[in-house]
Amino acid sequence: MSNRKPIIAANWKMNQTPTEAKAFLEDFLPRFPEETAVDIVIAPSFLSMPMAAAQIVPSKSVALSAQNMSPEASGAFTGEVSAAMLKEVGTSYVILGHSERRSLFGEDDAIINAKVKAALANGFTPILCIGETLEEREGGKLEEVLKSQIQGSLADVSAEQMVNVVIAYEPVWAIGTGVTASPEQAQEAHAFVRGLLKETYNDDVAAATRIQYGGSAKPENAAELIALEDIDGFLVGGAALVSESFAAIVQAGIDQVS
Repeated sequence: MSNRKPIIAANWKMNQTPTEAKAFLEDFLPRFPEETAVDIVIAPSFLSMPMAAAQIVPSKSVALSAQNMSPEASGAFTGEVSAAMLKEVGTSYVILGHSERRSLFGEDDAIINAKVKAALANGFTPILCIGETLEEREGGKLEEVLKSQIQGSLADVSAEQMVNVVIAYEPVWAIGTGVTASPEQAQEAHAFVRGLLKETYNDDVAAATRIQYGGSAKPENAAELIALEDIDGFLVGGAALVSESFAAIVQAGIDQVS
């Protein structure tokens, strides 16, 4: 077993109104009242973040994440949210480069790289998402796509800064589809990403960087996946919208460590 502390994050996407988020947290937080053997992260919508922060930040056992962040400090960028705004509500993590941002909103590696560097400069831990489409996987382009995304999104990010970066491998064909990568597929991709980090940085960075799996992670497959050598947690979508379900995934991570 590695010394990497597992990290299990809930990406609520455009779900959970402030009222719904409050109800979720009132049920979820008492389940893990103390610091656990895994890092637990919850990423509400921007509108739900201040309310969530009021419950999460005092809890000590759960950290708050944003789902996105502008690379700009301030200015005429209608609809964007800055690092200073996120800092003020107690944000610790920022999800960047999610496949939905890439495919639906046209974010390329250069934009994501600017956001990663801005997040690091402001003391946040980026959760950098990478992953291939079904067409790319079936076309034999898995390694090419992951290498391009890693190198492009982390351009000019130093080995020292990588201590504060989490990577989330999300096969796009498995996100929200109910289809999960097989344990063999997931481990193979995670091991390849770790090899890329070794090639891009060094052995220490590769060994220390936490790589999450995302893509229809759920209570039924969490224990099997997190037991694999190079899987260090989950970025959970649909299964994170119900407190019991997300708690079961967190517990699978805790059980694996203990």
